[in-house]
Amino acid sequence: MTAPAPRFTASTQRRLRRLNLVTALPPVVLAAVILLYMDARTWWHVLVLAPGAVAALVAFERWAANDLARFALPCAVVAAAVWPLGVLVIGSPNAYWGICAVGSLAMRQVRRRRSRVMAGLFAYVAAVGAARLLVQRDDTVGVLVAYVLVPTGLTVVVTVLTVVGERFYDLIRELEQTREREAELAVVRERVRFAGDLHDIQGHTLHVVKLKIALAQKLLLRDTDRAERELRETYALVSDTITQTKDLANGQRRLNLTAEIENAKNLFEAAGIRVRVTREAEVDARVSELLGQVLRETTTNILRHAQATRVQITLAESGITIVNDGVNAGSPPKLRGLSALRQRVADDGGELTVELADGRFRTAAVFPPVLLDASPTASEGDSR
Repeated sequence: MTAPAPRFTASTQRRLRRLNLVTALPPVVLAAVILLYMDARTWWHVLVLAPGAVAALVAFERWAANDLARFALPCAVVAAAVWPLGVLVIGSPNAYWGICAVGSLAMRQVRRRRSRVMAGLFAYVAAVGAARLLVQRDDTVGVLVAYVLVPTGLTVVVTVLTVVGERFYDLIRELEQTREREAELAVVRERVRFAGDLHDIQGHTLHVVKLKIALAQKLLLRDTDRAERELRETYALVSDTITQTKDLANGQRRLNLTAEIENAKNLFEAAGIRVRVTREAEVDARVSELLGQVLRETTTNILRHAQATRVQITLAESGITIVNDGVNAGSPPKLRGLSALRQRVADDGGELTVELADGRFRTAAVFPPVLLDASPTASEGDSR
């Protein structure tokens, strides 16, 4: 058995960021255009203020793509330069918008002393805004409100909300990692169960074989008939153990379909996968063990290869169907276990199908009514 295929824990986080980009980027662009329209009174004002808006949009887009690290510093430098130019040269109280957006998003890249960096950002916005008093001294209160209190207050609010929002993404990542570990643990439990069954078969047998061979050695010269009998029993025991081991490898050893359904349900729920079991009818007892092996192998494949969120198990009189979503892009993995089972199901007169359609993976083992009618129960009813 091979190790479970690694899952990409960032997939959910990436989808959420992309959703934010699609839903939030148009309003952000509209806000940038409105601010430029309000503050730019000549064409060169646009040239001064536009780089700050562009830096904010680039930072937001790169943040949504989870690639802000390479662009954070240049975007911050551009936005930081626009704010004093807007305050001292143009008289734009909204020129802080670029450094507010870039600075809040860039806080995610700060690993050490984040609180000090945040305080520095707020102090920079406030200090540059207060510098407006150097060129506009006749309205101190208006300058403090428009250039200091409002920009600094909004920068604080946006930065705090951004940092808190990043914590949400951290929680999503932790949940994804937990789900991966649960799925891997489920596969490990399956392996442990197989190892336990194998030990039950071979451990006791090998111990008995050892004792019988030792006894046969002692009896070889004194009682050859009994020694021969012991050796025959040892040969039969070994042959029976070989058969049981093959049955175990094929999943036929005392498999109970009801127990397998319950086990699969528990494994899926432990991995954070919603599962629904529908019993349309009870299957024939003669094929239930083989269907249990199909379910067991499919369960293992889903946990190892898929990123499923829902699984539907349907039990009908003719067989069993397992449908799951979360199919990875590209060609489906080679499922050697199911390939081996396909031949065994065919040998018993059934058909095992595996198909991918509409983003769902469907595994079905079906036995024709003719085979089911030929079950021992039906035969006894006919004989009566």
